[in-house]
Amino acid sequence: MTDLAERMKNRAKEREFCGVHAARTFGTQVALSLLIAIGFSLNVAPLHGREHKKKEDFGLTFSAEVAAPENEVLQAVEAVVGDGIIQGSQEYNKDKYVEHASEATSMPLFPAWTQPGTVFYKVRTKILTPTNFKEANDEGTLAVRYVVQARDASRTIVRIDAVFVEDFRRTVHASNGSVEEAEFKDIQDHVDALVLQKSQAEEGEKKRQEELARQALQRKTEDDEASALAASQTSLQTLQQHVEDLRHKVERVIKAPGAQLKSAPFQTASTLKTLETGAEVVIVVTTPYWFGVETEDGQHGWINQQQLESLP
Repeated sequence: MTDLAERMKNRAKEREFCGVHAARTFGTQVALSLLIAIGFSLNVAPLHGREHKKKEDFGLTFSAEVAAPENEVLQAVEAVVGDGIIQGSQEYNKDKYVEHASEATSMPLFPAWTQPGTVFYKVRTKILTPTNFKEANDEGTLAVRYVVQARDASRTIVRIDAVFVEDFRRTVHASNGSVEEAEFKDIQDHVDALVLQKSQAEEGEKKRQEELARQALQRKTEDDEASALAASQTSLQTLQQHVEDLRHKVERVIKAPGAQLKSAPFQTASTLKTLETGAEVVIVVTTPYWFGVETEDGQHGWINQQQLESLP
């Protein structure tokens, strides 16, 4: 009798435990359904609502600001949506991320987006028990929605939601934020790469412009030097021509049969020396009939103008 009473007592405790567990399970499912419904109806969470969230907070929209213009963020999101990978989760007993995802233009698992912004979707079907989705334990569809909104010319808001829906029971499982945070990090990495690429392109263009300016300055310097050289050559030629003109004006040649160099400008003056035909003299002084001249050896005297002729 003692053993029978003990077994009956244990069965009563088991029934009590199962009843409490069933009630808790039912309560959890109801709470989850309400949480998902509230999250979908609100659609938008505070900008930094997920940055310091706990992993047990399921179903909250991830929202963060990127310090980049909208067009750059859109490029980054398009690259992430098209990479075929969903970060922050993994299929049951498989790799560290979800593969074979594809882009989608719409997704009925999310309510229609009616606010400003550009919306993207990435979907993986036939995935078995993805991690980081509350109580996911069947095959179904994992979907991620991205919304890109310009805040101002240099800042952009990115909102990300991820859900898993079972194919058989159509039960919706909310993410604990791992997918959203990992996907956002991937987007941020792409933005950083674009910024770096843009910076390198700008630096390259700056160096190219500097090189063009240096070449232009070098060409201008060379042109200025050539112009200066041409001008100096022209000046030298002009000076030489001027000297030649002066030479023709002041130099004379003794006519045949020669001439006497006089000490004064008259015929009866004493003769200093006799100059041969073709000897050159330089006119120093001019009078109506006589030239005061200097000979090639530096002697000065006077010669009648009739005895001299111009250089050839």
